[in-house]
Amino acid sequence: MAQFCVAEERSGHCAVVDGNFLYVWGGYVSIEENEVYLPNDELWIYEMDSGLWTMHLMEGELPTSMSGSCGASINGKLYIFGGFDDKGYSNRLYYVNLRTKNGTYRWKKITNFKGQPPTPRDKLSCWVYKDRLIYFGGYGCRKHNELSDCFDVHDAFWEGQIFWGWHNDVHVFDTNTQTWSQPAIRGGDPPQPRAAHTCAVLGNKGYIFGGRVLQTRMNDLHCLNLDTWTWSGRISISGEKPKDRSWHTLTPIGDDRLFLFGGLSSDNVPLSDGWIHSITTNGWKQLTHLPKSRPRLWHTACLGKEGEVMVFGGSKDDLHFMDTGHCSDLLIFQTQPYSLLRLCLDCIGKNAALLNNQIPCLPSKLLQQVLKKITFWAAVNHRQEKKAETERQCQLSTT
Repeated sequence: MAQFCVAEERSGHCAVVDGNFLYVWGGYVSIEENEVYLPNDELWIYEMDSGLWTMHLMEGELPTSMSGSCGASINGKLYIFGGFDDKGYSNRLYYVNLRTKNGTYRWKKITNFKGQPPTPRDKLSCWVYKDRLIYFGGYGCRKHNELSDCFDVHDAFWEGQIFWGWHNDVHVFDTNTQTWSQPAIRGGDPPQPRAAHTCAVLGNKGYIFGGRVLQTRMNDLHCLNLDTWTWSGRISISGEKPKDRSWHTLTPIGDDRLFLFGGLSSDNVPLSDGWIHSITTNGWKQLTHLPKSRPRLWHTACLGKEGEVMVFGGSKDDLHFMDTGHCSDLLIFQTQPYSLLRLCLDCIGKNAALLNNQIPCLPSKLLQQVLKKITFWAAVNHRQEKKAETERQCQLSTT
């Protein structure tokens, strides 16, 4: 049987999709109540067609091992900004070319930029729009002379001239000119400062949902016009809506819909609920068929090529009180019907043994797709068998 590699469990990592691949970097796990940052020279890659993970060692100007960094993809490059490591908060920016021709992934630290970057922080969010990275919010530190209205000081945390707290400022990095700027907001009420929120872009609007400031978690929805730099104010929602949360994800699924998943509630309960927000009707609808036994927080979510949302990693515990439930599985949520080709490929992949004689007769291009689907379902079955065997061993050890 083929040996299928599975990405390590983690939370607070970065993940992006480029082409037919999901790329995962960074994050941390808990070992004997200690936070252990994962290696900074490992890039995990998941091929969607085959369902296989591979790990590639990285070279170049390596970022420090961190959690809470903000990752985004533009034109085949993964950018990471900010994060938290053993020395504190970061405001460094790195990128790596994901479309390498020789299989070598090399980090580059951006140092020859123009303008002023954001202050050090983690758990911020990023919109990608017109080759620009647009960052909002996060938790971090500022010097006394950097305090402003866009920063809520954490009452319990300061030291000398250094203060910790939550942000609601907006910073833009133009990837073409290597320039940082802070746009002048031209109107509307901005969201209050926050971290561990989530964001998504639809058209020219950048949406924000939830997050935490002080001891409060929120369930408010805002959007920023990324052309006019005008805030919407809190968007008034018709009907039911998701409860307050932080450490959740928001993923665009089409031209006018957003998919919300998971997080940690105001009652410190890990959540497994999923919601779809329609921009057209301005309402939320809860998905009722999701499994209740797969809560996730501080995970990542990326959109696949057929509208499926791929949730990777995260924790199933309340990280503030019990930090042992980091995950390595990939949850895939189908948010729209698959294409007829996809359905046929899955059917062949699941029933490869029955169709063994007919498969070699397929046209070359189609045959390659079928072989990847056969590998995909073989990988799924292998993982299920391995999980079942582990559960059997656990049961035997307790009896």
